[in-house]
Amino acid sequence: MDSRTDAQLAHDLAAGAGEVLLRIRADFPADGDAKALKSAGDLGAHDYLMTALAQARPDDAVLSEEGRDNLLRLDSDRVWIVDPLDGTREFSERPRDDWAVHVALWERGDLVAGAVALPARGLVYASDPAPSVPAANGGKIRLAVSRSRPPAWLPSLVEALDAELVPMGSAGVKAMSVLDGSTDAYVHAGGQYEWDSAAPVIVARSAGLFTSRVDGSALVYNQRNVLLPDLIVCRPELAEQVLAAVAPLDLMV
Repeated sequence: MDSRTDAQLAHDLAAGAGEVLLRIRADFPADGDAKALKSAGDLGAHDYLMTALAQARPDDAVLSEEGRDNLLRLDSDRVWIVDPLDGTREFSERPRDDWAVHVALWERGDLVAGAVALPARGLVYASDPAPSVPAANGGKIRLAVSRSRPPAWLPSLVEALDAELVPMGSAGVKAMSVLDGSTDAYVHAGGQYEWDSAAPVIVARSAGLFTSRVDGSALVYNQRNVLLPDLIVCRPELAEQVLAAVAPLDLMV
């Protein structure tokens, strides 16, 4: 078996898939169809990750957004949960850089390792060594929010927190914006799957950030139903405030 630790492997896989995506993007015709670019990115990164995992961890199961869900993973002690390209829309809108690659490992009931790559920014955040979070800015709470599909409940949350909005692309980018200090919280409700949040959550946790579902309950992975539709990632000192602001909005799905 590959001698790298699981966290090292997650880092290398996310970085490698990112390199594949950057090559696909660079080689794609400038006037090419955006839908075709999205498909090429999804497939290219998925194929890379599946091949690399089969070589490095042949006995582990894999759950990928772009793969067929083999329910034998439910009997496995170790499952890699990957999103080969998080933010396909942003990936297809060159030169946007707010898209990501997610690689996480679930083992015996919980996430244990992971990495989020932001290839167009040349960044990879991994669970080990854990990233450090900058000090709070001392101003208004900054909320990471979808630039293209802000939810209907968002104005109520902004009012409750007296927050300001920071629009951006993929889920991974939003979660990592809390880690890098450009925002203070990311709240999502209304539809995500395990691969959308697994890697961002384990990386955020490793850095000491707070993560939960919108009712404060734990995020649980490797379930038969892979829908995991809501998420909070925030600075730990804001957790009670964010949960209190979210509670009246009844966002649980």
